[in-house]
Amino acid sequence: MNRNALLFGGVALLYVLTGFFQSWNTALAIFNMGLISAVMALGVNIQWGYAGLFNVGIMGFVALGGLATVLVSAPPVGEAWAAGGLRILIALVVGAGTVLAGVLTFKRMTPGRARNLAVIGIFVVGFVLYRTLFDPARDAIEAVNPSVSGFLGGANLPILIAWPVGGLIAAGAAWLIGKTALGLRSDYLAIATLGIAEIIIAVMKNEDWMARGVKNVVGLPRPVPYEVDLQESTTFVERAVGLGLDPAAASSLWVKILYAGLFAAVLLALIWLTQMALNSPWGRMMRAIRDNETAAEAMGKDVTRRHLQIFVIGSAICGMAGAMMTTLDGQLTPGTYQPLRFTFLIWVMVIVGGSGNNWGSVLGGFLIWWLWIQVEPIGGAIMNVVTLPLPDGSGLKEHLLDSVQHIRLLTMGVVLLLVLRFSPRGLIPEK
Repeated sequence: MNRNALLFGGVALLYVLTGFFQSWNTALAIFNMGLISAVMALGVNIQWGYAGLFNVGIMGFVALGGLATVLVSAPPVGEAWAAGGLRILIALVVGAGTVLAGVLTFKRMTPGRARNLAVIGIFVVGFVLYRTLFDPARDAIEAVNPSVSGFLGGANLPILIAWPVGGLIAAGAAWLIGKTALGLRSDYLAIATLGIAEIIIAVMKNEDWMARGVKNVVGLPRPVPYEVDLQESTTFVERAVGLGLDPAAASSLWVKILYAGLFAAVLLALIWLTQMALNSPWGRMMRAIRDNETAAEAMGKDVTRRHLQIFVIGSAICGMAGAMMTTLDGQLTPGTYQPLRFTFLIWVMVIVGGSGNNWGSVLGGFLIWWLWIQVEPIGGAIMNVVTLPLPDGSGLKEHLLDSVQHIRLLTMGVVLLLVLRFSPRGLIPEK
């Protein structure tokens, strides 16, 4: 049997065993996040596996995708818009106009003292005007019932529209970042993308008028029914009882299955598109640039332009995944966008699965996410068995039991080391 099929079958078996030994609700919850993780891993694999771009600012693009769900699907707060919505928009236009005017002046004027003074003058005047308009409007918006709103809200559109919009917002941010950062050496690019991602998160945490900051936006619309509505449906209850299921458990299962269908459709579409791109002349060109930029440039390829292109595409996929994850959570919580979860973990997925191979990234996404969730409870159960001979109150027993909380990081490190030692190109290597 094909080795790749065996690997996917082994990972699928882990999820099935989770359903049998724990619960199918747990298995489906892990599976849904596994689907989203696989989408993120695809985005990173496009950047690193296709073009060799070392992007460690993944969480910034994921966060922008999450922000898109609020901007698209949250209902608008009329009182906040009346208090300062128009002034905020004018201030943002002034800010963007200032940056544009400064850039155009710098490009069109002759280098020298006059150009420097002109650019500085534009930015100083623009900044003062921007703050004069922005600060009072922001304060007025955030003062509108801050316990439950204090922000502008969104467009009140179906939340599924937020998924491509999240990709577009992340792509726009990636274009701006790429225009300035992609000329850097790989290690400097990593530092730059990490710093910019932290800036994006900091802005989301502190600008309450936009998405409530650390107060979080809860109760976002869902693309699937609510469990309570299903439990109140006579037809659904009769079908659940006919299958021998408790209606409450059945409603939760059905909602997770519907989410899984939506996420799987996105993942399958992305796999098809990325495979088509990889096997096209464009994909071969990208790999040629990755392997030898100098030779590719000698053949007339615009390396910087292609790097920007691939950086934007990969970031857009991560942004879409961020919107999907926020949809699944039903809330935007900027405080949860931590580098460990959205940078280190996704990179482990790509490396373990197989850099440069789309199917490898998908396999890594499912496998690493399952391990991330399950190793702690499994490790706790094993440690309880190991420490049974030790008396209660033993310092060694307490220390061993307390160390279980660190087993996630230990497991990720061990898995990464084993794969790099015995299969350095990943479980499903690039052909």
